[in-house]
Amino acid sequence: DVTVKAGRFGPYIQLGEQKDYAEGEKPKRAGIPKNMVPGDIELDLALKLLSLPREIGKHPESGEPITAGLGRFGPFVRHDKTYASLEAGDEVFDIGLNRAVTLIAEKVAKGPSGRRFGADPGKPLGDHPTLGAVAMKNGRYGAYVTAGGVNATIPSDKDKDAITLAEAIALIDERAAKGGAKPKRSAKAKPAKAEVDAKAAKPVKKAAVKKAVTKPKSQAVSKARAPVTATAKTSPSKAAKPVAKKSVGKASG
Repeated sequence: DVTVKAGRFGPYIQLGEQKDYAEGEKPKRAGIPKNMVPGDIELDLALKLLSLPREIGKHPESGEPITAGLGRFGPFVRHDKTYASLEAGDEVFDIGLNRAVTLIAEKVAKGPSGRRFGADPGKPLGDHPTLGAVAMKNGRYGAYVTAGGVNATIPSDKDKDAITLAEAIALIDERAAKGGAKPKRSAKAKPAKAEVDAKAAKPVKKAAVKKAVTKPKSQAVSKARAPVTATAKTSPSKAAKPVAKKSVGKASG
C-alpha cells in the first residue's frame, strides 16, 4: 500500500508499513515537492516519487553512475560528489544522460562557489548610448541583459536568443530608473578613513607631554642639591673646636 503521511519536514509518501519490512529496515519513503498538492497525487506519480533517486546512466568519462533525485532545494542530478540543479524544462523522471552530463559539466566549470572560472562575456548585443557594451547572459534566475553594472531580467514571454539591442536598452533603462545601478562605495570610503585617521592622530599629540614631565624633574633635582650647598657654606664643626680647647685649659690649672 502507498500512503501519504505528514512528517516533521513536510508531507511524504510511504510504501507499506513497518510490519512489512525486516527488523531494522525502514519503509521506503519519498518527500512530496512543494509544487505538488498531497491530496492530488495519484498512484502512478507516487510510485515515480518512490523510485527516486533513479540511475540515469554511466558518465562517459569516469564510468560512475549519474542519478536524478529530489532534494531540499528541488530536483537535481548527481555524479560522484557533484550536484547540479535541474533547470526549467528539465524533468527529474525522464531527464536523459546527455542532458545530465551537460548539467554536471557546467556545475564543475562554475566551481565550489557556484560562479564560473573567469568572466563570462555573454552574448554581445551592441553598445548602450551612455553605459557602454550591452550583453545577454544566463543567470541563476534566468536570462538577463547587462550594461555598465545595470542588470535587467528578460521577461519570460521574450525569447532571450532573439532579443534585439533596442529591446535590451529599453529594459536596462527601465531597470536603471528603478535603481538598478550599483552604488559606488569607494568614494565614500576614503573620507571616512581620513576622518578615522585624523581622530586617531589627536590622542597621540596630547600624549606626548614632555614639558610637563621635565619640569618636576628639574625642580626635584634643584631641591635635592640645595641642602648640599647649604651645609657646605656653614661649618659648625670649626667653631666648636676653640670652645672645647678653652674648657680643657681651665680644668688643668
